[in-house]
Parts: sequence; structure tokens; C-alpha cells
Amino acid sequence: MKDDFLKYQAQTSPYPLGMEISHARGSYIYDSNGHAHLDFVAGVSACTLGHCHPEVVGAIKEQAEKYMHVMVYGEYAQSPATNYTKILAENLPKPLKVTYLVNSGTEAIEGALKLARRFTGRSQIISAKSAYHGNTMGSLSLMDFEERKSVFRPLLPDVYHIRFNNEEDLDKITNKTACVILETIQGGAGFIVPENDYLCKVKERCTEMGALLILDEIQPGFGRTGKLFSFEHFNCVPDILVIGKGMASGLPVGAFTSSEEIMKTLSENPKMGHITTFGGNPVIAASSLATLQVLLKSSLIKDTLKKEALFKELLKHPRIKEIRGKGLMLALIMDSAETANELILRAKEEKLILFWLLFENRAVRISPPLTISNAEIREGCTTILKVLNTM
Repeated sequence: MKDDFLKYQAQTSPYPLGMEISHARGSYIYDSNGHAHLDFVAGVSACTLGHCHPEVVGAIKEQAEKYMHVMVYGEYAQSPATNYTKILAENLPKPLKVTYLVNSGTEAIEGALKLARRFTGRSQIISAKSAYHGNTMGSLSLMDFEERKSVFRPLLPDVYHIRFNNEEDLDKITNKTACVILETIQGGAGFIVPENDYLCKVKERCTEMGALLILDEIQPGFGRTGKLFSFEHFNCVPDILVIGKGMASGLPVGAFTSSEEIMKTLSENPKMGHITTFGGNPVIAASSLATLQVLLKSSLIKDTLKKEALFKELLKHPRIKEIRGKGLMLALIMDSAETANELILRAKEEKLILFWLLFENRAVRISPPLTISNAEIREGCTTILKVLNTM
């Protein structure tokens, strides 16, 4: 299978890890030789409830037996999507009440950018240095890493950058700005948490200038940081909220949410300001609904902060210089990029799955399922320390 994988499936890098997968359950992924690998990555924060959570699998099966795709998004009333967006609205602060369901996080970013330009009548977009919002042309335009952008130019015009957590840059937000888009917690940059009421100050400046604030919660959303959405930690409600990844516990999904006033501008002048065939797919919506219901009725979100504390208690080593992030969105900042790379590769041999971050090369990602047990945390941390002690 690995040979065919390399021959017929397009690759994202010259050296994929290439593990041959048999099945996955809970916090473990099993290879074709039957070996269990403890998953500290959760599909890059996507498998919120672990692998094949019974309530999610049950919801998927039940819906698949009723109907799957019946019509493009926005035409038919389908109970999985309708019920999901209603419950989501009930658990979001005002004015975040109307949700547009799409197929991925990067499509949700595209939709949010279009919505901001349409509502404000302006073109200027401001994003943060070291940001990552996806890899389609508009999302890629938000990045400031020229080495990743140059070969794909020309990209979206009128995009400018500010430094995350730097208040001196806020005067770059002007009455020409359509929106400021920020990750609530910067992911690829190394899980950077906002400080000193930074997000509130950005929102205040946006309001003053008539611009919209878009918060990208694609990675930190759905309980990963100890709140349903991480902006709740910082008392800052965005004008547009972008979600995805862990929303459906492993199925491809994304969405953007705003007020009725703002969102309705996509439906007229022109009509169908954003169109998607498979957005709101009933099977994926059923998975999203089951995921949200489990999160709301269980203690998983609250327990996330206790599990963060356990990781920080256990992972003490001279080569670990800092642990960044919040909840179960953690990054070990190692003493060098070489140490980080070697730890990830050696841990793989010890049947522990770790991963890299996009831009911070000293970082080792730890973003396990929210369902991970304390015993599994201890097991994985023991492996990390064992590997570090042999390096």
C-alpha cells in the first residue's frame, strides 16, 4: 500500500511519514502490522472526540441510512444542519447567530473575507505576521511568508500585516479597512496566546474604524482550550467567527458565523454571494451535531485545563525550554529545531505520534483528542522523556 500511496497519491512533501493505517479507536491509531500508536496529534486537532467515538459513528450511520446529498447548500431544509446551527447559535454570544456551513476551514476563511468586503464595501484586509489561515488563494494571501507565496503570485491584493500582540500596529487599521483577521491563538507560529487584552483592543479599534474583526477558531475551537471557543477566555466577541477542524470529529467541514444583518448581504446583490455544493452535507452535519452535543453534556471541555496542567507537570526536561498554548493545544518549544525534529521521528519509532508546527521549527505539537485519559497522557509523556534522555 505504501508504494501505491507514493506512486498514485499527490504528496505534500518529499518525505511523508507513510504509516500504513489499519484502523483507529479512541486515542490510538493501529498500523497494518497491528501495532497501536498513541495519538498526541488527533489528526492535527481534528479528532476532538478521538477516533470513532460511538455517538459520532452512530449519528453518521443513522443519517447515512436516511439520505446523504440531496441538494446544493441553502435550498432545502435538512434537519442535521438546521438543528446543528440552532444549537450552535444557542451556545454563542450575541450577535453570532447565523452560520454558513462549508467544506473546510480554508473555504470558511474565503467566505468570511468575501462577507467582510461585501458588508463594508471596502477592500483592505489586515492579517497578522506569522499567521496561517489555510492554503487556497485567498487564504494564502493572508500569510506573510514570501517563500511560501512567491511561486503562486499574483495573489489577493490589498492585504497588509500587523504584528500579533503588538499594540503599536493598531493604527494601521483605518477607515479603509474591511476587516482584521486573526487566529485567536496563533497556531503555526508556535501556539502564541494573546496578551494584555490584545484582542479587545483590536476589536475596539475595528469598531472605531467601521471594520469587522474576524477570529479564526479553526484550530482552538470546540473545547480544545478549555472553553467551547477560545475567544471566551479573552472577553472578545468577533464580528465573524470561523470554525472547522474539530467540529465534526474527523470529517471534512468548516463554517463561518456572524449576525443576521451581516450574513444576509451574501444572499443579494448579487444573489448567491457564496455557493457550495456539499456545504451542510447531512452526514457531516450529523457528525458535527453529535460532537457538539457530547461536548456540551460532558465534562470534557472543563477537564481540558486539568489535562493541560498534567502535561506541564510531567514534561519537565532541560531540552524543553517552554510549553506554549492553552488546554490541549500545546507546543513544546525545544532547545533547537534539530531536537524537535529528532524527538518527533524517534517518538514515531516508540509508537507515539507527535508532529511539527508550520513555522516555528523548534516546536513539537501536542494536540491529542479531548477524550484522552490521564493514564494515556502519562504513558505518552513517559515516552517523550525516555526519548529525550537518549538524545
